[in-house]
Amino acid sequence: MRNVVPTSTSEDLGKLILRVTLAVLILFHGVSKIINGVGFITGLVAKFGLPPAFGYLVYVGEVIAPLLILFGVWTRLAAVIVAVNMVVAVALVHSGDLFTITKTGGWALELQGLFLAAALAVALLGAGRYSVGGLGGRMN
Repeated sequence: MRNVVPTSTSEDLGKLILRVTLAVLILFHGVSKIINGVGFITGLVAKFGLPPAFGYLVYVGEVIAPLLILFGVWTRLAAVIVAVNMVVAVALVHSGDLFTITKTGGWALELQGLFLAAALAVALLGAGRYSVGGLGGRMN
């Protein structure tokens, strides 16, 4: 049996807010790809010399993994998948903006950076008690 470290209500609420926010915001990107297809992604993947079919993995990173995070099932693994998805997105689409500052003074990759940081935080923190998996759930 796994030892479960008790957490406070505020910690679990914080984890819930982080999980839901990350999952919902990434899901918007996934829904867009469901509606509009992944032709753009498969084209980019092919341009980098990889099989275009790899582009369909975006559905895993932007639909399946966020749903797992949202409900708190296999949360840590799903968060790692979202983090990898963000690194790939930056490499394929946004690498030219890596060292760019916008005209309002922000980093051009603020959104991608925030998604990556939130995914890593969820991977490290887990889902918390307010999840389908609960505190003792596998990979939570």
